Amino acid sequence: MNKNVLQKLLRDLYNHKIDPKQAADLLSTLPYENLDFAKVDHHRSLRSGLAEVIYGQGKTSDQVISIIKSLHKAGNDILTTKLDSEVYKQIKKKLPAGAVYNESSRTLIIQKAKKKKKMGHITLVSAGTSDIPIAEEAQITAELFGSRVETIFDVGVAGIHRLLDKVDGLRQARVVIVVAGMDGALAGVVGGLVSCPVIAVPTSVGYGASFGGVAALLTMLNSCATGVATVNIDNGFGAGCIAHKINLLGENESS
Repeated sequence: MNKNVLQKLLRDLYNHKIDPKQAADLLSTLPYENLDFAKVDHHRSLRSGLAEVIYGQGKTSDQVISIIKSLHKAGNDILTTKLDSEVYKQIKKKLPAGAVYNESSRTLIIQKAKKKKKMGHITLVSAGTSDIPIAEEAQITAELFGSRVETIFDVGVAGIHRLLDKVDGLRQARVVIVVAGMDGALAGVVGGLVSCPVIAVPTSVGYGASFGGVAALLTMLNSCATGVATVNIDNGFGAGCIAHKINLLGENESS
């Protein structure tokens, strides 16, 4: 349940469109619903502005579908991240209508609310084609929450002229997400070109000495460019969330 749904419920109760018992039934799962193996946090969007998201990795197909059904019944838009394609195949026929699975990013979305015009301007940059799955996770997350996202893929430092061709567009963004593996140097380069916040996402792409993304993580943490903040390895979801919140601040200031 989000703020808009709660306000509508209270208006309907005030206007006698529903009775107190119906209102109590609709609020019965607040603040959370106990599924034994999970306590689904229906109250989260009221507290933080973003509904609970399902982390798919490590969950059984039965657990995933039970949580999805709980969130869907409560009227939430649904995002599942790190959902293995085999698990998706097992639950596909049990999903509510409108479910969209992206095999590249391993995300599943079910958008229950009416689509609204996307707000603001996030620019998402990936260093290489191999970084796109994590970049898409960030994009899908931010777009589901309501942000407008522009993408610039495969502009890593090995061919820096590809990025420099896009500088004018980069400088119009409210926030930039940079997704890079290998040496992770792209985030610092972008940070030196723009005045807006830069969110760096290290990926596990790289050869042996990249240590599964640790090399890119350390490069990004040690960036000498100002205004660069770093999330965890392969955490496109986390980058999408914080980028959306920064973008939303800019929207509130301009309105």
